[in-house]
Amino acid sequence: MASPAEWTPPSDHLIRAADLALRPWRAWTSPVFHGLENLPRSGPALLVGNHTLYGVIDAPLIFFEIHRRHGVWVRSLADHAHWLIPGWRRIMDVGGSVDGTPGNCRALLDAGQMVVIFPGGAREAARSRHDLYRLQWERRLGFARLAVEAGCPIVPFGSVGAEEMFTTVLDSDNRLLAPARGLARAVLGDRAKGRDDFMMPLARGIGPTLVPRPERLYFRFGTPIDTTPWQGREHDDLAVTEVRDLARKSVQEIIDTLRAEQSTDKNRTPLARLTRTLTLTRNTPLTPRQHPQGAPQDERP
Repeated sequence: MASPAEWTPPSDHLIRAADLALRPWRAWTSPVFHGLENLPRSGPALLVGNHTLYGVIDAPLIFFEIHRRHGVWVRSLADHAHWLIPGWRRIMDVGGSVDGTPGNCRALLDAGQMVVIFPGGAREAARSRHDLYRLQWERRLGFARLAVEAGCPIVPFGSVGAEEMFTTVLDSDNRLLAPARGLARAVLGDRAKGRDDFMMPLARGIGPTLVPRPERLYFRFGTPIDTTPWQGREHDDLAVTEVRDLARKSVQEIIDTLRAEQSTDKNRTPLARLTRTLTLTRNTPLTPRQHPQGAPQDERP
């Protein structure tokens, strides 16, 4: 099997097509990005953040914005189950995602690449209605161990807005979804053994539909965490736990900051943005060049 580091980035034609396909979504969400200057210009790095409901609402915007600003395609570690879905696994491969194993992550970091990881994984993407924006990293240490081993920085980031696009009708563990869980287990086979996070909740967006409610998406990248003070201690669980907790604290603080911004944003929805634009246009005085009747009489020849 070829190394995941040997992946070929999408062609310019495919990038333009994908960017065009994302334009309606950008218009719907009007994403706001902060702190992209905190991303390193070279060398390996782990970008560590929170997964939002369903997991795919905001991630493409992150990848394309980093590429637009820095010309870099970040690689993403994803759940094993993605590669069991025909068609979708092809999209994951083309986009540079890899099966989220330690070996794949190590190969990418060894090749000096920038890697996105969501330690909460499918558990956060399938969160219940009571776990809004709660990080569910539990005791996971893998990403911190790999960062210490590689001696690379961890860049914490947060995403806010996707949770408000939906209202959960049935949590993933609801007994009414038992038939769907049974079907998923049959499809996933051994991949589903011992897991309770592979079933997505049933949610609604606008009215009873799955169309997401129009909500702005907010992103922030924080100050990188230097892992070199722990270099050589990747097998020391206490040291690795300290790194993990630093990253978790940073991500949670970023989420809290973004939620505060969201709560005071008067342009949070497309309707609010349109209303504000129309108001500003109506209240902006016309200059002589903009006057519908031309220049004032005393300025005419």
